[in-house]
Amino acid sequence: MSVLVEEVLSNVKATSVGNSVGAAKVTAKDFQSDQDVRWCPGCGDYSILAQTQRILPDLNIPRERMVFISGIGCSSRFPYYMETYGFHSIHGRATAIASGLKMARPDLSIWVVTGDGDGLSIGGNHMIHLMRRNVDVNVILFNNQIYGLTKGQYSPTSEKGKVTKSTPLGSIDYPFNPAALALGSSCTFVARSMDRDPKHMQAVLKRAAEHKGTSFVEMYQNCNVFNDGAFFTLTEKETRDENVLYLEHGKPLIFGKEKDKGIHLDGFTPTVVSLKDGKHSVNDLIVHNEKDSTLAFILANMTYQEKLPRPVGIFQSIERPTYDEMMSQQIETAIQKRGKGTLEKLLNSGETWTIQ
Repeated sequence: MSVLVEEVLSNVKATSVGNSVGAAKVTAKDFQSDQDVRWCPGCGDYSILAQTQRILPDLNIPRERMVFISGIGCSSRFPYYMETYGFHSIHGRATAIASGLKMARPDLSIWVVTGDGDGLSIGGNHMIHLMRRNVDVNVILFNNQIYGLTKGQYSPTSEKGKVTKSTPLGSIDYPFNPAALALGSSCTFVARSMDRDPKHMQAVLKRAAEHKGTSFVEMYQNCNVFNDGAFFTLTEKETRDENVLYLEHGKPLIFGKEKDKGIHLDGFTPTVVSLKDGKHSVNDLIVHNEKDSTLAFILANMTYQEKLPRPVGIFQSIERPTYDEMMSQQIETAIQKRGKGTLEKLLNSGETWTIQ
């Protein structure tokens, strides 16, 4: 078995070199598999798949060094549609599998594709520890605020009062705020985008891919069968400008159709102010800073507040040593001090006993 594994890895490395030196530049089409895409017509997943495939050629990473890993749910069909390596794993465990693969193969570019149910319900514990450890993988969480694959039950991100097949009298749960959860888990890159804003999505996904450490992108995604229009006030031209606050590093937080509103900080409380009433100017507004963790929390907590626009973009992008790097260093240090061990020595070390 070990000989076979070494042969496979050798072939992968050889192919990777061939693709990166003197080879024709790959395009989005090269990342499209031969599988028929089987989501419901009009589903937001199509857009997320297309934008992901569009940004991957710009990363200059051979397809043979990319892996897409999913759990269970509509979003989890993603690996089938990617002409890369991939796993369609079990419910909620994609992050655990991605962590193990990154430890074994730190040279790979690893992506986790999950949903608000798969990633935040049964997989919630794995998710927070992936981000806490800062394993160098990219997470795309499709948030449609519903369980789509199992036909319309409420999910961890469904709004309070949501009437579904599993909550006929309305949900009494308060929803998770994925961005705030990621920040609270010490995730080093936290962002949000929307299925109906392809250019913004491409920019965010590319930044996420280039980040060293765990990147977490919450993707608002319309389920046109079981939760149609959940984000329409944020995605449709008629209402978007008045309800979405685009975050840009180093720029004041301005929004509105006429760019006449902004976010002012009253202590630690964000408030909307007018830029045309003569009382406030651009100098009174918050200037976004991706390196400011406190500000990131303030912006993330605007998510469900009435009378405040919904922040979209990169909340936080900071640097911290990655778990996989530190593990590799720890192993190398141990080998230098104690030599390369063997399985036989390990099994016979420490306390052992013989059963007669």
